[in-house]
Amino acid sequence: MDIRPLPLKEIAHLSGLQMLQGMVDRTLPAPPFAVTTAITLVSAEEGKVVFEGEPKPAFFNPLGTIHGGWTATIMDSVMACAVHSTLAPGEGYTTLEFKLHFCRPIMPGAGIVRAEGIVLSRGRRAATSEGKLYDTAGKLLAHGTETCLIFDMPGQPAKA
Repeated sequence: MDIRPLPLKEIAHLSGLQMLQGMVDRTLPAPPFAVTTAITLVSAEEGKVVFEGEPKPAFFNPLGTIHGGWTATIMDSVMACAVHSTLAPGEGYTTLEFKLHFCRPIMPGAGIVRAEGIVLSRGRRAATSEGKLYDTAGKLLAHGTETCLIFDMPGQPAKA
């Protein structure tokens, strides 16, 4: 798997959805944090994305369950990338805030978990999304909401 940051000049002409779909079909590289966190983008359509993650022992907290920071990372990724899938070429975004509800711990040996994110509302400058994280048996592990700020990328023409 190709892992590297993408120079803006290589992706500026792509919509957010085109960029995400390029990562899914591996014509574009995954971001470096994907290796560190064991999180993979598996599907993307406008307003909806799915990630899978492998909660490894490296992510254990002192009690031996998966650290909430890892769960927050996959949840932020799925909710933010749902918004990313709605971006036009030249637009960028950043997370303004997110709120998570942890329903049950992720235990050692949990296997691959699945995170699904959808856009709830998309305006000109802000978007909200929601995410849900499931274990291999389909049990809800966590859910949350996120607000993202949408902006024109530097060096891109401003929108009217």
